[in-house]
This record gives sequence, C-alpha cells and structure tokens, in this order.
Amino acid sequence: MTIPEIFDNFNNLKVLIIGDVMLDSYTWGKVERISPEAPVPVVNVRNREIRLGGAGNVVMNVQALGAEPIICSVIGTDSYGDSLLNLLKEQNLSIEGIIQSETRITTVKERIIAGSQQIVRIDTETDKLINAVENQALIDKIKELAQTANVIIFEDYDKGVLSKELIHDIICFANDNNIPTIVDPKKRNFLYYQNATLFKPNLKELKEGLSISFDVKNPEELSDAVAMLKSTLDLGGVFVTLSERGVYIDFKGEQQAIPAHIRTIADVSGAGDTVISIAACCLALGLSPALIAGISNLGGGLVCESVGVVPIDKELLKHEALVNL
Repeated sequence: MTIPEIFDNFNNLKVLIIGDVMLDSYTWGKVERISPEAPVPVVNVRNREIRLGGAGNVVMNVQALGAEPIICSVIGTDSYGDSLLNLLKEQNLSIEGIIQSETRITTVKERIIAGSQQIVRIDTETDKLINAVENQALIDKIKELAQTANVIIFEDYDKGVLSKELIHDIICFANDNNIPTIVDPKKRNFLYYQNATLFKPNLKELKEGLSISFDVKNPEELSDAVAMLKSTLDLGGVFVTLSERGVYIDFKGEQQAIPAHIRTIADVSGAGDTVISIAACCLALGLSPALIAGISNLGGGLVCESVGVVPIDKELLKHEALVNL
C-alpha cells in the first residue's frame, strides 16, 4: 500500500474510542490590577471557549484523519455534560455511545490565562469508578457499536470510566471478533490490559507500570523492558513513545527504534493523543510495524509545532510521510 493509498483508506475506517471524555475550558483575559480583597491578580475576561478534551481529543484527531470516530463514555447529567454533547453534535460526531449518569459529574479542566501566562487551572472531576449498572450499560453499548468497528482504542485518563471488568470483557469480545485493540494506558489500570493487540505507554508509564528502572539510552535495556511488558500482559505488541528520542515498536516479530525528527517545539500538549489516533488507523489497515511507528512518530512531532491542543493536519502529515518514509 502506497502512502497516498494509506491516507485515502483512512476515510473508510470506523474507530471506536472508549475512555474518559472531558471538557477543556479556556478563559482569556488581561491583568491590570491586584484585587483589593486578597493579593491575587484580577483577570478582566476578553474571551471564553470550551473544547473537547481527554478522549475527546482522540476523537478529533481520528476525525481529522478522515475516519469515523465513535466515543463511548459516561458523563454527568449536568450543564457541562450538555455542553459536551452539543460540542460533539457541532462537530458532526456521534453521541450514540455517550451515557449520562445522575451519579457523576462531567470532568472539566478550566484554564484562566492572562496574556500568554496561565494563572490557574480549576479541575471539576471525580476519579471514582462508574457504578455497576453504568459499567454494564457501557459494556452493552460498546458491544453494540463495535460490530462495525475496524479498531478499538482504550483512552484511559484514570477518571473512572474504564474498569478492570470492562477492559477484560471488551478485549475478549474484540479478540473473538477479530477487532484489533490499541491502548493508551494510565497507572491505575496499567496491568489489566492483557491480550490487547498494541499497547502504547510513554517512557514514564512504562517504568512506573512495571516498577522498573532502566537507561533509555541503552537500546538493549529498552528492548528488554518492552519484552518484559509484552510478556507480562501477553500483548500482541508494544509501541513506546520516548519524547525527544522518538518511538520504539515491538510488534509482529519486528523491533524498531525510530528517532524523532528535528522540530521547533511550541507545545507538547496532546501529542500522545495524536500518536494513538494515527497508530489506531494504521493498525486497522494492517500496516507494517515500521509504517505504524513511522507515520505516528511524524504526526506526534507535527502537532508539537502548534500552540495548544490541536488535531493533526492530514494533508501536512501525508506530505511529511511522502518525504520521510
């Protein structure tokens, strides 16, 4: 498959995303004085914006690649939950997989920014696991929507949507139905993703998840750590992101380290979400480990050149892939 064919075929994919969807809220303003009530700056608001965050950023990246994303998650029945549903609708995204819960609040990360300086971030959230009824309802919904999916992404932010039982149930279901699974893990559930197709930790998550220490500059130590993870969870493959050191993949009998491309880094926020979105689409197309890692590595670098969390630019990524791969 040529690079142009790969990018054309992204348009035929349906990608199911399971995880913690949230809102990113931004309030921009200007500080011209200190409050008379307390020694804090007074921010005179100029603009407010809310965006999809958490697993929602993966949804936006998958859509930007031309694939059809479907998010499965549990949010609150609050005003923030309504705003989240409206955002999905505005982006022509499905809300079929969203369950609203009376017992939870919708996660919001609110940033107050003066000029270019973030003054404070206010998080409204819970990290308690969803209850048994919600868990079963979500499992049923996922199985219903996964029937036509080409790949399933587990996008874990440790906010309680993904439980040990759900992870096990859905990976078994996916394997029985030949649907590849790809995991962006966090600490709480790290060791619960047995038998997933491809597991994508970053370096910190790899070390903490296995409670090991090793020198990433030593290729043998890195490959041994990845082999240990692969064996521990009986994974099809492991794809580790290494920030400025690039990526490393161990999948389908291939082990390959790919260095990062030289970039002008503006902001690393959201790069991991871009990487897993691209890797999932490449995995769904049955591409080689070298292409999965190579295209994903290019995409992760590209979004770091933009300020803030932005979805990948598909045409720019295709151009880079044609030049570099």
